[in-house]
Amino acid sequence: METGIDNIINVGRRQHWPNWTLLSLIGAGVLIVGAIFGSAATARGWFNGGGAKVPIYVSSDSKVNEQVTINGGFSAIARAVTPAVVTINVSTRRSQQQVPFMFDPFRDFFERPDQDDEGSPRRRVIPRQQRPEGQGRLTPSGVGSGVIVSPDGYILTNNHVVEGADKVEVELNDNRKFTAKVIGSDEPSDVAVIKIDAASLPTVAFGDSDKVEVGDLVLAVGNPLGIGQTVTMGIISAKGRQSPGRGARNYEDFLQTDAAINRGNSGGALVNLRGELIGVPSQILSQTGGNIGIGFAIPTRMARSVMDQLIRTGKVRRGKLGIYVRDVDPTLAKQFGYNGTNGAFIDDVVKGEPADQAGVKPGDIVTEFQGQRVTDSSQLRNSASQTAPGTTVRFKVWREGVERDLTAKLAEVEPEVAANAPASSDAPASALGVLSGVRVENISSDWAQRLNLPPSVRGVIVVELDPDSNAAAGGLRRGDVIESVSKQPVANVNDFNSAVQKAGKKEVLLRIRRNDRGFFVLVQAQE
Repeated sequence: METGIDNIINVGRRQHWPNWTLLSLIGAGVLIVGAIFGSAATARGWFNGGGAKVPIYVSSDSKVNEQVTINGGFSAIARAVTPAVVTINVSTRRSQQQVPFMFDPFRDFFERPDQDDEGSPRRRVIPRQQRPEGQGRLTPSGVGSGVIVSPDGYILTNNHVVEGADKVEVELNDNRKFTAKVIGSDEPSDVAVIKIDAASLPTVAFGDSDKVEVGDLVLAVGNPLGIGQTVTMGIISAKGRQSPGRGARNYEDFLQTDAAINRGNSGGALVNLRGELIGVPSQILSQTGGNIGIGFAIPTRMARSVMDQLIRTGKVRRGKLGIYVRDVDPTLAKQFGYNGTNGAFIDDVVKGEPADQAGVKPGDIVTEFQGQRVTDSSQLRNSASQTAPGTTVRFKVWREGVERDLTAKLAEVEPEVAANAPASSDAPASALGVLSGVRVENISSDWAQRLNLPPSVRGVIVVELDPDSNAAAGGLRRGDVIESVSKQPVANVNDFNSAVQKAGKKEVLLRIRRNDRGFFVLVQAQE
């Protein structure tokens, strides 16, 4: 009786074997051919420790001057980049007064020890400018990352890494520590620049983020979760991403990557296979606060423009046309007889602003700006904002089947408008109770013009509203002006936050102004 092993062996068993002389000649021939093939493969670099070589087209000033092997890893790039990526430790003077804010699935990954990964309301320190000088004990409040971009100590990072900090300490890859000065910070783009007093520092060269393509290999370098410098690898998953739920005042054009990044990677480096900086990690999409393969980085084209202005003047000036735009969807295109969905649809034109003076009308579709075709409203907004105020720009609009060439001299985005931009931590003004799902902004001059509000109106504008929320069920609408919460007048977002905290969790009475009339809305908790 045969065993199981016997059965396996029997599968290859033959009744008649070939002549041993013929078999020897065949074997010798195979060995000779194999030797010839092996020599040719080695000469051509087909094999390298079991990994196929991927050629990298390296510029003359690149630090990476060797080919990368898939199985051999990316050690050459890591050696070139990691010395210029730093850890940023932030300390803050704590105040007894703190502001709660809701869990955000699009949360930043700036590691704060007091964050709750289960989604409970977290606490953040009062911004430095709102605290009495020297009040409170200086305590560690966060860990982030940064990238050295000049040998004399300029470091690029995120605004939310250093926001509200009373002390910023930088730790280099060689364990040296320096106290840093915040040169400038820009909330709408989430870019900040700090500087340490040092010389001959290692740097990362800037790459061209516009040339990045979906599918390109990238490395992310930073200090995730405060455990120490880490290098991870992934690809560019998408370009031109916007963070859902953010206010229209933010300027975003993210590169999306699946490279493993977590809280603490904020402000670090996203580099290509040349070892060039193409992005600055800023946000992750996560329901738990951990990496799920969806990370977002500010492209260097935008980050460098903001950085240069912050270093030169300490502030950012942005150009504007004075229009309200949105994307062109198929339904809208059909209504206006427009072919396709590329372009930016103009909802409204602010009287007296550059677009109005140039002859732009509501219903026009901007198809080109400064020689570049416009794909969507965000691209147009970012392009205009990165053009210096006072610049004469050329653009095209489509109107009733005809594309028209127009010119305008850009105005400047008012500082107070930029200051009112919803931030990742402050924008959700209703962290508790039945008003969860409502996001508000201060009444800026642009909002007042758009909604035709009289100068006497005080309150906050509802800019986003969850349609499934209690507030929507109670009758609140996007664009409403909330004048009071539970009979407590509100004049700005800070007042609104305070009133919401004091209000009960079962019901909230809102005084609303919509169009030409005011009325009350009672928002109740659903049973």
